[in-house]
Amino acid sequence: MVSKTSNDEALPTSGEKCCALLICSSLVDEKVRINGFPCKDINDVVAEDFFFSGLHMAGNTSNKQGSAVTPVNVAQIAGLNTLGISLARIDYAPYGLNPPHTHPRGTEILTVLEGSLYVGFVTSNTDNKLFTKVLNKGDVFVFPQGLIHFQFNYGTKPAVALAALSSQNPGVITIANAVFGSKPSIADEILAKAFQVDKMTVDRIQAQF
Repeated sequence: MVSKTSNDEALPTSGEKCCALLICSSLVDEKVRINGFPCKDINDVVAEDFFFSGLHMAGNTSNKQGSAVTPVNVAQIAGLNTLGISLARIDYAPYGLNPPHTHPRGTEILTVLEGSLYVGFVTSNTDNKLFTKVLNKGDVFVFPQGLIHFQFNYGTKPAVALAALSSQNPGVITIANAVFGSKPSIADEILAKAFQVDKMTVDRIQAQF
């Protein structure tokens, strides 16, 4: 199906999923942005707009958490814009952690490719119920959109997982980094009261971020 402009030129409708609306008719100014990303003239579209190479490469887990996330979202594949899907490879060193975090714009479904992981998520207030599971190679687990979740490699060998998310730009908020590593810092008295600890403890934690 097509729709008509005032000049009677045919434009693709949303039903045709014209390259996820990233690709715009030549009638549309390229300054137009959808979800923060610019439209692209259909005549300028190339295969690379739908391509990414690199998920076969392990991420660098030499960090405090012992994990690395390799995202494949709209920032890496422009043609994903508006399609509502993305991927990520997660590598875990032995005893590595993908720390508690949330994706505000997407549900995640995670598949373990190598190793074993202890995973879980916490429901929203006021229940704050924790759901956990030990996953082995080939196992799949779902983290509902917006809920705090984590993955921990409790084994002595590296682990690898592949995550699919229901957004081309799911976002990520790592809880500890956001709360204790904000810029500028959240006032000590606020965090001390929220976590029921003294200000010195807050200062020690903030110093890690």
